[in-house]
Amino acid sequence: MQLSLTTIVLSLAAIAAATPQDAPTIMTRQNQNRPVASGNCCVANVSLKQDACTAANGQAGRCVPGGNNCGGALSCVAQSNLQCDNSIIERGKSLCRAKAANGGFIDGARIINSLSQATIN
Repeated sequence: MQLSLTTIVLSLAAIAAATPQDAPTIMTRQNQNRPVASGNCCVANVSLKQDACTAANGQAGRCVPGGNNCGGALSCVAQSNLQCDNSIIERGKSLCRAKAANGGFIDGARIINSLSQATIN
């Protein structure tokens, strides 16, 4: 019994000692191995709509069109500043857009009143 317990403990210690670089992170897998953006903007010409990212405030977020001044790149917007609709799918995930100050949603350069009006691709 001690041998098997020792084997289990040593196996768990080896797993715990594995560095994070040994396996892709959850967010990287969610992005299908594309880089995980961090900050206000997603990776230009690499990130896709609805990719996972880490917003400038450290919260988990999504890459969406508009919301931050990112030139042509998608914005990384924290989940708390997004409105999502599970019934609309974009790139395999629920459609999310940044909330606008007037109660609408930001869809690139335009403000929409309903997520059903979003440009999906």
